Amino acid sequence: MGISERKKRILAAVIDEYIRTAEPVGSKHLAENAGLGCSSATIRNELAELVALGYLEQPHTSAGRVPTPMGYRMYVNEFMEKQKLSLEESEDLNRRLNQKLQELDDTIGSISRLASQLTDYPALALTAAAPVTVKRVDLIYVDANTFIIVLMLSGNTVKSKLVHLPVSVDQGMVQKLSTLFNSGFTGIPEDQITPLLIHSTERAADDGMGLTSVIAAFIIETLSEAGTPEAFVSGENRLLNQPEFRDPDKAHRLMNYLSGGGYILPPAEGETEADSEIRVVIGPENVAEELKDSSVVIASYDAGDNMKGLIGVVGPTRMDYSMVAAKLRVLAAGLSRRLSSGEAPPEGLHNKLILKQNEDHKS
Repeated sequence: MGISERKKRILAAVIDEYIRTAEPVGSKHLAENAGLGCSSATIRNELAELVALGYLEQPHTSAGRVPTPMGYRMYVNEFMEKQKLSLEESEDLNRRLNQKLQELDDTIGSISRLASQLTDYPALALTAAAPVTVKRVDLIYVDANTFIIVLMLSGNTVKSKLVHLPVSVDQGMVQKLSTLFNSGFTGIPEDQITPLLIHSTERAADDGMGLTSVIAAFIIETLSEAGTPEAFVSGENRLLNQPEFRDPDKAHRLMNYLSGGGYILPPAEGETEADSEIRVVIGPENVAEELKDSSVVIASYDAGDNMKGLIGVVGPTRMDYSMVAAKLRVLAAGLSRRLSSGEAPPEGLHNKLILKQNEDHKS
């Protein structure tokens, strides 16, 4: 349902003031300070209608109004200015980014710490690897009851598993399975390893001992783990600076979720927002229960070699979306320039980043 332009101006004024003060906003204060050109009585009536429509709520009968998630969503989609940093701020942010990119042993962790410092909210950074497939399958016969599965993945990562069998198997069977798996399971993503493919391979091998299922299960597990991005979270304790998290139990739950690597999901596909470079998930829009009272602002960056990354900031729904978006936008653009083919990364950073991911997958 559409609302009038006057209601929109009043809603934007309430949210701007609430972001600044974290206190309910009254009609008298708006009439005196917001430059709306309306009387206090008119504003009071419009506020009551905005409450009825679900954009605002009133904590107590005599209190002012505070935004609801629905109100924040309209604010982000329609009112939020695409704030730009000054030249000095942008140069300072890029200088700090360059310093962090020199810390080769902890690149992505350094980026999450920088995002947290810049916004004064908890921040998450991750790099998602390109789709992983198996390049080669080697089955090494050890003895009648033992063989080793060795997988070479598309990123040249090697995974292996020692398999002990309750029954005897001959070397010819192991070699046959190796040939079949190299023929049918290499170069395809995890979702194409179907029960039908496994069953047909088992029949072709005349495998009555279930070896095919053991090997296929290890391949699926390996591809699943290799395709899962590792998240680096920093600044969880910054939540304690926000009035919304003065309740220690509430703060503790969210801090535990973030510290435990709780995943921050981007908005659903097709969601319309004013700034396509930045995605915002507000309160109940979050999938994770622990994030239902928080908002997440996410920027994506190009890490090169078909890899994409995310930088996310978590805070109260009252967060200054425009400020956070502006800083994440510059940070993501700087990362894209330095990690993709646009600019050479300092001191071979890109190769170091890929090697670090491969080492993480091996461990």
